This record gives sequence, C-alpha cells and structure tokens, in this order.
Amino acid sequence: MIHVRLSPALNFQFGAFTVLVLLVLIHSCRGQTHVIGPTRPIVATVGKDVVLQSFLDPVMDAFGMTVEWTRPDLNPSFVYVWRDGVELESKKHPLYEGRTSVFTEELKRGNISLKLSRVRISDEGRYRCFIPALDKDHVVQLVVGAASSPVVQKTKDSSGVVLHCDSTGWYPEPEVFWLDGEGNLLSAGPTETVRGRDDLYTVSSRVTVEKRHSNSFTCRVQQNSTNQTRETLIHVPDDFFEVQSSSSSTTAGLAVSLAVCILVILILGFYVWRLKKTKTKKSHRDETDEEETNQESEVLLTEFQEEKQRREEEVQRKNQELQDETDQMKGNKDETIRKDKVKALKDKFEPKNKELQEENKRRQEEVQRKNQELKNKTDEMKNKDETIRKERRDEDKAQIEVMMLKDHLESKNKEVGGLNAEVNKLTEEKKRSEEERQNLQTKITELFPVVQCESTEAELMKPEQNSLGRKSSRRRRRKERELKKK
Repeated sequence: MIHVRLSPALNFQFGAFTVLVLLVLIHSCRGQTHVIGPTRPIVATVGKDVVLQSFLDPVMDAFGMTVEWTRPDLNPSFVYVWRDGVELESKKHPLYEGRTSVFTEELKRGNISLKLSRVRISDEGRYRCFIPALDKDHVVQLVVGAASSPVVQKTKDSSGVVLHCDSTGWYPEPEVFWLDGEGNLLSAGPTETVRGRDDLYTVSSRVTVEKRHSNSFTCRVQQNSTNQTRETLIHVPDDFFEVQSSSSSTTAGLAVSLAVCILVILILGFYVWRLKKTKTKKSHRDETDEEETNQESEVLLTEFQEEKQRREEEVQRKNQELQDETDQMKGNKDETIRKDKVKALKDKFEPKNKELQEENKRRQEEVQRKNQELKNKTDEMKNKDETIRKERRDEDKAQIEVMMLKDHLESKNKEVGGLNAEVNKLTEEKKRSEEERQNLQTKITELFPVVQCESTEAELMKPEQNSLGRKSSRRRRRKERELKKK
C-alpha cells in the first residue's frame, strides 16, 4: 500500500478552504434576509417631512422586488406600493396622494425607507413595510406632534399683577407651568384648553405674582409624549408694582373720605331727629316755655351749623391732602423717583445684559461646535457606510472564491482517487509478479539439483528481478512527479 503525502501548500489551501466553508455554513445557519428598522416610535412635526426607515439585512437589490407600505387601520390600507420598478398610484389611499415616495436610487442598496411629506395629524399610526418575495415585514410607529411658542402679557388689578399666557397650535394636548426667576413652580389657576377644527389645541393660563428679587417669570408649555417644550420669559419692572401700590393708597384715601362723609350724614341725621323731637315737645309746653325752646333750638341749630362747617372743612382738608399726595406721587415719581429708578434699573441690568451677550456668544460658539461635530459624525458615518459596503463586497468576493475553491478541491479529490486506484493496481501487479516468481523457483528446484538449482535460479531470477525492479521504480518515480506537479 503506497501512502500519498500532500505538499505543504496544498495542505494550507485545504485548511483555508475548510475555515471559509465553516464561516459560510455558520452565516447561512444564522438566518436569512430580514427587514430591519427603528424599534422606537418616530416623532414628526405637523407640516414637516419625515422618513420611516427600513432596510434589508444583509443588503440586497430591492429595485426589482415588490415593496408594500400599509396602514392596517385604513381602507384601502396601501400607503405606497412599488412593483416591477414603478410606483402603483392606483392602489394608494387618497389621503397620501402625492405625499409618499421611496429613494429609488437607494433601493439597489437595500434601502426601502418611506418618505412622508407635509405631515398631518391624521398620519399618526402604525406603518407596515412588507416584502412578499421574502415574506418579511417590519412595523414602524409614527407619532405626530405640533408646538408653538407662548405669548405672555401683564395686567394689574386689585389683587396685584396678573400674568396671562396663551399658546396656540399644539398636538397632543400640552401642560402649562409657571416658574419664577429661580426656577420654582408658582401656584396658578386651572389651565383653559380649547380644541379647534384643525384638531390643534389652544391653552391659556393666568397667575397673580408679587414683587420678587428678579421679577422674572417664565411660562412653560410642554408635551411629554412628543418631547416638545416651548417657554417665554417676561420681566415685570419694579415701578409696575409701585404704581399698583399708589393706586391702592389712593383707594384707601377715598375710603377714608367716604367714611367721613357718612359720619357727617349721621351727625346731621341725629341733629334733625333732635330738632323734630324738640318741635313735638313744643306743642305740649306752656306758652311760657316757648321762648326758652326757641332759644334752645337756635343754639342747637347754631351748633349744628358750626359742626357741619367744621366737618366740611375737615373733609376739604383731607381731600386736599389726598390730592396733594396724589399730585406729589404723580409729579415727583414721574420726574425724580422714576429717573432714579430708571438709572438704578440700568445699573442693575447692565451687568446682566453683558452676561446675556456673553452667554449668547458662548451659545453661538457652542452651536457652531455642535454643528461641526455633527458634520464630522456625518462624514464618519458616511465613511463607515462605505467601509461596510466594501466589506460586504469583499465578503461576496470571498464567497465566490470559496465556491471556486470547493469546485477545485472536488476535482483534486477525484484525481487523488484516480491515483489511489492506480497505486492499488500496481500493488496487485507486484503481488502477482511475486507469486509467479515463487512458482518459477519451485519448478526449477524440482527439475535441477540443489547447487545447480541455486545457481540456475539465481541466474534465471536475476534478469527478471532487475526488470521488475526497474519497472516498479520507473512507475513510482513517475507517480511522485505527477503528485508533485499537482
């Protein structure tokens, strides 16, 4: 039996082929083509465009496939249908006419994402991407939202300064919060909500505030499900609160004047009552007492007139003091105090303005830096996508080379099998030659004496052995050369 020994190069190729075959088998056992996409809901803004992402994994050419985007809650349920390289407009639901499309150039790279233009509130729901040829699908949840910045106004009443916050064009229904300058929540009344014909919400809220350290207040409107937040900051000047205080003092002065008037009326009523009582007693008195009663009435009337005049003078004096106080508040405050407060406010807010300017500058630089980082990340993602595409192309080439190596190895195995058959044939021929030699030696021994037999046998077997040895060695060398070449 001849043992065949392969060369080191052939051994290495066979080992590499085995590893590649195992990798292909593992990859094929791991799964077939799938439709993949985002697992979390996609949030879109009313009036904007949105892309519902979906891809084939591993990458396949979907240009010639049928791609169906549907919404199960609609009838008909088709949102977009791509078949045989064209879009089927007739199958699309009327709500999506002219608003849905796919990236035709990306279909060859397995990108089957759906672009939805001019998003509406009615577009919210579950979207299913289905590939009939692969019997694979993927579901994407779309959440639609709308937001707008609130408008804040300030007014004043008897209770203090009232802030009004209104915001129109929200979906879903948002919440309203009031914050002071330190970020603390303020206690406000219930939020008023109105839903319009376009299904958008309008919210309004009001809160009464008092004078604080910063006098800055924020109205924040937010919607948690869509992660939308809008807020507006308002600053109430100090003199706005003081004007309210002066009006309160004027109101108090008017109340004092009213109380004095009421007191005078009561005193007048009391003297009139006494006068009437005196007149009723006059009829019962004697004529002798008439003169005394008249004198008493005259005294009382004189006292009443004096008291009335004194009260009127006191009321006039109070009113004049209130008027002077009001004029002084209006005049002095409008001229001297207001100028001082304006100057104080300027001095107070000038550092804050500088801080705000520096903060705005810093934020602009931060935004530029973020934009640059986003651009770098986008370029990096593009490079990674290109690298992935290149690796997939290399993987496809490797798979083709594996198949070629497999075919080549099969042909080599067939050739090795043929060589083994020839080697077995040569071994059988050698066995037959050995048997013939033994038979010939037996016949010579029977015909001749031992000595002569030995010499004769040696002479007779020598050329035969030489010829068989030469033949077998020539065949062996030829087979080894053929194996080395292969």
